[in-house]
Amino acid sequence: MGVEIERFLRLVRALPECEHKESERYTTFRVRGRAFGYLWPDTATVGLKQTLWEQAALVAERPEVFEVQFTAGGFGWVVVHLEGIDLDELSELTLEAWRLTAPEDLLAAPPTPVSLVRA
Repeated sequence: MGVEIERFLRLVRALPECEHKESERYTTFRVRGRAFGYLWPDTATVGLKQTLWEQAALVAERPEVFEVQFTAGGFGWVVVHLEGIDLDELSELTLEAWRLTAPEDLLAAPPTPVSLVRA
Protein backbone atom coordinates (compact mmCIF):
# COMPACT_ATOMS: atom_id res chain seq x y z
CA MET A 1 0.00 0.00 0.00
CA GLY A 2 1.04 3.57 -0.48
CA VAL A 3 1.32 5.90 -3.46
CA GLU A 4 4.53 7.57 -4.55
CA ILE A 5 4.50 11.31 -5.23
CA GLU A 6 5.35 10.84 -8.91
CA ARG A 7 2.40 8.50 -9.32
CA PHE A 8 0.07 11.03 -7.70
CA LEU A 9 1.41 13.71 -10.06
CA ARG A 10 0.64 11.55 -13.11
CA LEU A 11 -2.85 10.92 -11.79
CA VAL A 12 -3.69 14.57 -11.13
CA ARG A 13 -2.17 15.80 -14.39
CA ALA A 14 -4.44 13.40 -16.31
CA LEU A 15 -7.48 15.42 -15.21
CA PRO A 16 -8.97 17.72 -17.87
CA GLU A 17 -7.66 21.28 -17.74
CA CYS A 18 -5.60 20.62 -14.63
CA GLU A 19 -3.19 23.45 -13.94
CA HIS A 20 -0.52 23.47 -11.29
CA LYS A 21 1.46 26.18 -9.61
CA GLU A 22 4.54 25.43 -7.57
CA SER A 23 5.67 27.45 -4.61
CA GLU A 24 8.62 26.90 -2.33
CA ARG A 25 6.85 24.39 -0.07
CA TYR A 26 3.84 23.05 -1.98
CA THR A 27 2.11 22.69 -5.34
CA THR A 28 -1.46 23.81 -5.93
CA PHE A 29 -3.69 22.02 -8.45
CA ARG A 30 -6.49 23.96 -10.11
CA VAL A 31 -9.16 23.59 -12.73
CA ARG A 32 -9.97 26.86 -14.50
CA GLY A 33 -8.38 28.84 -11.73
CA ARG A 34 -10.11 27.13 -8.80
CA ALA A 35 -8.09 24.98 -6.39
CA PHE A 36 -9.02 21.36 -5.79
CA GLY A 37 -5.78 19.95 -4.39
CA TYR A 38 -2.36 20.54 -2.89
CA LEU A 39 0.84 18.51 -2.63
CA TRP A 40 3.45 18.91 0.12
CA PRO A 41 6.46 16.84 -1.00
CA ASP A 42 8.35 17.25 2.28
CA THR A 43 5.65 15.38 4.18
CA ALA A 44 4.39 13.18 1.31
CA THR A 45 0.87 14.46 1.87
CA VAL A 46 -1.83 15.89 -0.36
CA GLY A 47 -4.81 18.07 0.46
CA LEU A 48 -8.05 17.34 -1.39
CA LYS A 49 -11.39 19.11 -1.49
CA GLN A 50 -14.29 16.92 -0.31
CA THR A 51 -17.81 17.34 0.96
CA LEU A 52 -18.14 18.01 4.69
CA TRP A 53 -19.75 14.59 5.12
CA GLU A 54 -16.89 12.83 3.30
CA GLN A 55 -14.29 14.77 5.28
CA ALA A 56 -15.85 13.66 8.57
CA ALA A 57 -16.24 10.05 7.43
CA LEU A 58 -12.67 9.71 6.17
CA VAL A 59 -11.11 11.20 9.29
CA ALA A 60 -13.31 9.15 11.64
CA GLU A 61 -12.66 5.91 9.77
CA ARG A 62 -8.87 6.15 9.37
CA PRO A 63 -7.30 9.04 11.32
CA GLU A 64 -3.84 7.59 10.65
CA VAL A 65 -4.34 8.28 6.92
CA PHE A 66 -6.67 11.30 6.86
CA GLU A 67 -6.83 14.49 8.86
CA VAL A 68 -8.88 17.64 8.67
CA GLN A 69 -7.10 20.37 6.74
CA PHE A 70 -9.80 23.05 6.92
CA THR A 71 -13.38 23.75 5.97
CA ALA A 72 -14.46 26.53 3.63
CA GLY A 73 -17.63 27.39 1.77
CA GLY A 74 -19.41 24.16 2.63
CA PHE A 75 -16.47 21.95 1.74
CA GLY A 76 -14.15 19.96 3.98
CA TRP A 77 -10.57 19.62 2.85
CA VAL A 78 -8.63 16.55 3.98
CA VAL A 79 -4.93 15.87 4.27
CA VAL A 80 -4.07 12.45 2.86
CA HIS A 81 -0.87 10.66 3.94
CA LEU A 82 0.28 8.97 0.74
CA GLU A 83 1.96 6.05 2.49
CA GLY A 84 -1.40 4.95 3.94
CA ILE A 85 -3.60 4.91 0.85
CA ASP A 86 -3.82 2.76 -2.26
CA LEU A 87 -3.93 4.11 -5.79
CA ASP A 88 -7.58 3.21 -6.45
CA GLU A 89 -8.87 5.08 -3.40
CA LEU A 90 -6.59 8.06 -4.05
CA SER A 91 -7.83 8.17 -7.66
CA GLU A 92 -11.45 8.27 -6.49
CA LEU A 93 -10.79 11.03 -3.95
CA THR A 94 -8.76 13.09 -6.42
CA LEU A 95 -11.42 12.77 -9.09
CA GLU A 96 -14.10 13.79 -6.58
CA ALA A 97 -12.05 16.86 -5.58
CA TRP A 98 -11.80 17.80 -9.27
CA ARG A 99 -15.55 17.19 -9.82
CA LEU A 100 -16.46 19.40 -6.85
CA THR A 101 -14.46 22.21 -8.44
CA ALA A 102 -14.78 21.85 -12.22
CA PRO A 103 -17.35 23.93 -14.13
CA GLU A 104 -20.41 22.18 -15.52
CA ASP A 105 -19.21 22.02 -19.12
CA LEU A 106 -16.24 19.86 -18.05
CA LEU A 107 -18.51 17.55 -16.07
CA ALA A 108 -20.41 16.47 -19.18
CA ALA A 109 -17.76 13.83 -19.92
CA PRO A 110 -15.60 13.47 -16.80
CA PRO A 111 -12.78 10.95 -16.57
CA THR A 112 -13.30 7.81 -14.50
CA PRO A 113 -11.14 6.63 -11.60
CA VAL A 114 -10.06 3.68 -13.74
CA SER A 115 -8.82 5.97 -16.52
CA LEU A 116 -6.82 7.95 -13.98
CA VAL A 117 -5.19 4.84 -12.54
CA ARG A 118 -4.03 3.92 -16.04
CA ALA A 119 -2.63 7.41 -16.70
